[in-house]
Amino acid sequence: MKRKKIVVMGFMAGCPIAGVIWQHIHYIVGLQRLGHEVYYIEDSARIPYNPVTWDVGEDYTYAAEVLQKLAAQFGFEGRWSYCARFLPGDPCAGLPKSRIVELYREADAILNVCGSQEFNEDLLQSDRVLYVESDPGVEQIKIDKGVQDTKDYLSRHRALFTFGENVGNPDFPVPIHGQRWLPTRQPVVTDLWKSDDLPSATAVFTSIANWNTSGKKDIEWRKENYLWSKSLEFLKFVDAPRCCGENFELATDIKDKATRALFNRNGWSLSSPHELSVDWNNYLRFIQQSKGEFTVAKDQYVRLNTGWFSDRSACYLAAGRPVITQETGFTKFYGGQAGLLSFLTMEEIVEAVREINADYAKHSKAAFEVAREVFEAEKVLAQLLDRAGV
Repeated sequence: MKRKKIVVMGFMAGCPIAGVIWQHIHYIVGLQRLGHEVYYIEDSARIPYNPVTWDVGEDYTYAAEVLQKLAAQFGFEGRWSYCARFLPGDPCAGLPKSRIVELYREADAILNVCGSQEFNEDLLQSDRVLYVESDPGVEQIKIDKGVQDTKDYLSRHRALFTFGENVGNPDFPVPIHGQRWLPTRQPVVTDLWKSDDLPSATAVFTSIANWNTSGKKDIEWRKENYLWSKSLEFLKFVDAPRCCGENFELATDIKDKATRALFNRNGWSLSSPHELSVDWNNYLRFIQQSKGEFTVAKDQYVRLNTGWFSDRSACYLAAGRPVITQETGFTKFYGGQAGLLSFLTMEEIVEAVREINADYAKHSKAAFEVAREVFEAEKVLAQLLDRAGV
């Protein structure tokens, strides 16, 4: 593959929590390993969040420090910038704005990861921006409802990619109105996660989650509400640990005392997610020290049968940690067997736990093989660039 100049854009400095950081890092490292010249640019009017102080404000010092540390750890020193479009003069940390503008003109491809980058007059100079959607359903519904701003925004991209592998086929109920949605997957650099050791005898099934994100991307379609939160799905299966006869752990922040008590009664250990969110290396170690992951999917992903799969769950697989997750239609394409088991019912959860416990070594090996075959960054990103004509 010919060496290309590629810009990755996203929000891992403006929202520097570990899950978001790893999602972006896999793009950067994967593209580097393909031999490309890779830059990370954040060029937004969005006010940054500081997960240490829990503040949202115009001071972007922490955002810049995070990018500097990540660049040193993952090999993109001198090839990053944080441009604060929310301040007069658009001040930048890292590369200056003049270099950013040059990159927009020079880049063979600009990846808009998670569709988080808004267009400005400088970015509009490029006709090589690729939209990478991590949350399928909302944008397709907006198009079906005739939201002009969404149509205009998506039309500025050279190609539209989505983690919703069912989008555009009969299994997905939302019409796509002639748009060409290309399936892709979360790239994962598997050797960054791989652990040669099995977890300790006291390890349990874990997961990490924002407890209630409803309201941010909730949407009404055809007289039904589709929620962007996992909380209701977790509550449907709150008795899973008790039914399985073992403890599970969830790193999340449930404020309501009655809800926390309900989880505790059913065999859940609830731990703070904040230490994991602030330090991406702690996040990695938490996953490696788990027996595996038990998790649910957001209401939107499940009821719309999107074929979506979690980038965090892909990291568990890469660590050799089996995953038990709620069915969204992804098993049409991969998984559903050793290492990666899906469920719709409590009975299926109990059976999945039983199967993994009966031969953990087999499921651990199979989990890593799924990650390597389905999510390996170099494979996923080479296919993405090829399908975009880059």
